[in-house]
Amino acid sequence: MQKKGLVIINTGEGKGKTTAAFGLALRAAGHNRKVLILQFIKGPWVSGEIKAASYIPQIEVKQLGSGFIPLKQGKPVLSDKLREEAGRSIHYTRQMVESGKYDVVILDEINNMVDYGLISPETVAEIIEEKPRDVVLVLTGRNAHPRIVELADTVTDMKQVKHAFENGIKAIKGIEY
Repeated sequence: MQKKGLVIINTGEGKGKTTAAFGLALRAAGHNRKVLILQFIKGPWVSGEIKAASYIPQIEVKQLGSGFIPLKQGKPVLSDKLREEAGRSIHYTRQMVESGKYDVVILDEINNMVDYGLISPETVAEIIEEKPRDVVLVLTGRNAHPRIVELADTVTDMKQVKHAFENGIKAIKGIEY
């Protein structure tokens, strides 16, 4: 049996990129694989996914940085603090991927970090190219960079057709977070 660690990307404007990655983590844990989920742009609150993962010993979740990146007119408002956090986060990510301690490493919202200019596509490409052979990498977030897409084995583009938020329905605990 060939063991190859795939590179999987969940991208696009639609909902479900992180949820799909957590589903993959659950599947991997069900086969006793060790999973690390690194979240690059998440708020300080604990989501339902993080709560559920805390009950599964094979899954470890770590939130990096200070959470959401502010936007002004649709563009990220970047600060020196955010750049420093991104640098520390990507250094830690590289260490964890290369450690060999995990079978699956999920880099949640890393595509956004690249799109915002906080992490270079070359750095992410290096992590992909230098990862241990058996490690599966999952990268989520909007606007996956073409260089990273090129290196991936599987890419899913989530397309939003309709969203409850458009009708004034706010995020529902246990459904949206």
